[in-house]
Amino acid sequence: MSLPVILDFLAKASYFAAAVLFIVGLMKMGSPVTARKGIRWAGVGMVIATAVTFIAPSTWGDHGIDQTNLLLMIIAIVLSYLFWIWGKKVPITDMPQMVAIFNGMGGGSAAAIGAAAMLQSATFTGTCDPAALQAHLCLDTTYAVLAVSGALIGAVSFSGSVIAWAKLDGRLDKRFTFAGQQVVNLLIFLGLAGLGAYLIYSLEVPIIIAFFVVALLFGVLMTLPIGGADMPVVISLYNAFTGLAVAFEGYVLQNESLIIAGTVVGAAGMLLTQLMAKAMNRPITNVLFSNFGGGGASAEEIKGSMKPVEAPDAASFLYLAERVIVVPGYGMAVAQAQHKMWELCKQLIARDKEVKFAIHPVAGRMPGHMNVLLAEAGVPYDLIADMDDINPEFKTCDVAIVIGANDVVNPVAKTDKSSPIYGMPILDVIDAKQVIVIKRGKGTGFAGIENALFYAENCRMLYADGQEAANKLITELKALDGGGGH
Repeated sequence: MSLPVILDFLAKASYFAAAVLFIVGLMKMGSPVTARKGIRWAGVGMVIATAVTFIAPSTWGDHGIDQTNLLLMIIAIVLSYLFWIWGKKVPITDMPQMVAIFNGMGGGSAAAIGAAAMLQSATFTGTCDPAALQAHLCLDTTYAVLAVSGALIGAVSFSGSVIAWAKLDGRLDKRFTFAGQQVVNLLIFLGLAGLGAYLIYSLEVPIIIAFFVVALLFGVLMTLPIGGADMPVVISLYNAFTGLAVAFEGYVLQNESLIIAGTVVGAAGMLLTQLMAKAMNRPITNVLFSNFGGGGASAEEIKGSMKPVEAPDAASFLYLAERVIVVPGYGMAVAQAQHKMWELCKQLIARDKEVKFAIHPVAGRMPGHMNVLLAEAGVPYDLIADMDDINPEFKTCDVAIVIGANDVVNPVAKTDKSSPIYGMPILDVIDAKQVIVIKRGKGTGFAGIENALFYAENCRMLYADGQEAANKLITELKALDGGGGH
């Protein structure tokens, strides 16, 4: 058995093992208890897949390893190391934009693979026989369809994720719209589809370049009109796009690891997108083809006024309560108040209070953002409840503390059909006997509308930074029983 055959067998077996580790890792990430182990398993799989690429026959030329391929791989590894260092320094509040840009890089990589395959095939002058096809020098119809499809999806995911990153990082306004935008986007998409169809049967360099320019433009225009409140849906959608693009290009390269990993990521991302869209009460078609996330005024007039409360009075509510539910939002992340809020909750638990945390599916700016924040603070997993599980308990809740959340607790989602968030499932905080909202000011949420909860008779506004408010509540709570708990 020749050395290339042995290396090819080892490479394929290693890629398969890496793919299995990806799947095992993803399964373990489904539970907060095993999530860290899942990341490690998937990481081991990625190390194996990366290392084996150096011995894979596809990396080698006729006279040894291809120097260009080797240089590109080394550059990629160095860049990955630099990004790893950067990722370790990124604060938890900036994690959503980091996830968005890293996801975009995955899509961009898939698009680059498709571009290389198409350009190489476009300049190939020989016959597309099995040997040339195996060497990726040319593309038959099936390979061309997958290369073009993967390149299109990857390019859209890349440019769309860059815009999502810019929005999350505060570098772009929340939304950008113009008259006839949906018609323009549709025409661009049809033109893009036409270019893709042409490329499947006739690969020409100028058309390939035009195809990628239009694909990148479409990703930008698709993302610009999306409001910040819908970023969790956008991130999960582009994650699904990236996975699908990687799977397609994996087939073009005949790389089992990419095919399996991309399929798993794409399927998981699409499932998550559907769950996020359901949580926002938006059909997938609305997510893909409409200016979802648009703000707007509500026609229903909100009666009453916001009633401020000082920390001593708010602490008295907590001191007398038996059941307390905390509702965190992105404002808590900005204030980095998760540790202080958990310290406050431990004070309540020490006084025999029942405490739970209520998590809305799209709380924060990416799926699972609040869960990560609370886990970082050391909150036990059994105290964290999803929206569907916790909503019935608000009616028997003595005090609900809302810190940094806005649109996900706004009752107009159930009462005002003219509201932009009407129909969106919300946390039924308004059903609690007493609500304390910790907020720095009177501003609106990402949807840009007033929150009727803040005007309710059972709601009091504690105006302060999240950490400052939690500190005050801890101090006042201790003072109520002479400086200590039970």
